[in-house]
Amino acid sequence: MFRAIVIDKDANGYHAGLRALEPVRLPDGDVTVRVEYSSLNYKDALAITGRAPVVRNFPMVPGIDLAGVVTESDHPDYRPGDRVVLNGYGIGESHWGGLSQLARVRGDWLVPLPRAFSTRQAMAIGTAGYTAMLCVLALERQGLTPGSGDVVVTGASGGVGGVAVALLTRLGYRVVAVTGRPEEDAYLRGLGARDILDRASLSHPCRPLEKARWAGAVDVAGGQVLASICAGMQYRGVVTACGLAGGMAFPTTVAPFILRGVTLVGIDSVMCPRPDRIAAWRRLAQDLDPAELETMTQDIALSDAIPAATDLLEGRIRGRVVVAL
Repeated sequence: MFRAIVIDKDANGYHAGLRALEPVRLPDGDVTVRVEYSSLNYKDALAITGRAPVVRNFPMVPGIDLAGVVTESDHPDYRPGDRVVLNGYGIGESHWGGLSQLARVRGDWLVPLPRAFSTRQAMAIGTAGYTAMLCVLALERQGLTPGSGDVVVTGASGGVGGVAVALLTRLGYRVVAVTGRPEEDAYLRGLGARDILDRASLSHPCRPLEKARWAGAVDVAGGQVLASICAGMQYRGVVTACGLAGGMAFPTTVAPFILRGVTLVGIDSVMCPRPDRIAAWRRLAQDLDPAELETMTQDIALSDAIPAATDLLEGRIRGRVVVAL
């Protein structure tokens, strides 16, 4: 038997609970992983609480991340004992995910875990940190350098934003952190942010073009915040968009793009091709100081993940949440 959080939808409604399951219940796949750690992400919290239609099939084990050790494999690239990490590919949405002591998945979804990280550190990074690195790589591909100017990071108190601040600072960029939680000023400056900007200043309708302030951006909010960021970019600035915590609408004009040559790059972490995933994890091993993870990470037990989901959605959690299996 193994333990997992299971979400179901039946005549009694939508509910999530901790259950003991037999391995025969595991879904199809060619690799079985003994999960050592998972994490709790915004999408996981939406799935567990039912506040958004994240789950596509029932019953479902949530958890868009997992790190652990292969126990069985019919995939040519993996054998028992290999340490692996998995982010996205629909786990926790359409395929049973990582908030479980056992997982059966497709080997093509897995990435070998870099030696620089333990499985716990891999989940302190998780989809949030991996997404942050995808944003950094996209900024670099567009020619951004530390000499280009300031980089603004929204949602800086969250997982993606916190790792993005730490990564960009370590790479030599001057980072402006945006948050709706002024009490996190010292925390964000500890990660390397040079300036702190109140989210409210970007949350109201703006002019098509505002004062040119930033050379690059990592945005997790979407909505009006993303529109305001685009309006405030320097000439040929680059914006990476990877979230929609502030809404799916995008109330902007073409002005930033045709008058200042701004580039808007969409970042998809879920179905990102495997070579790009491997490149992102290699760069994380190179550019992220594991010690910095400790300042933005808290550990919980699997049994605590359900109440923690509500806390996360209501803004009572900062940084990353690692779930010990």
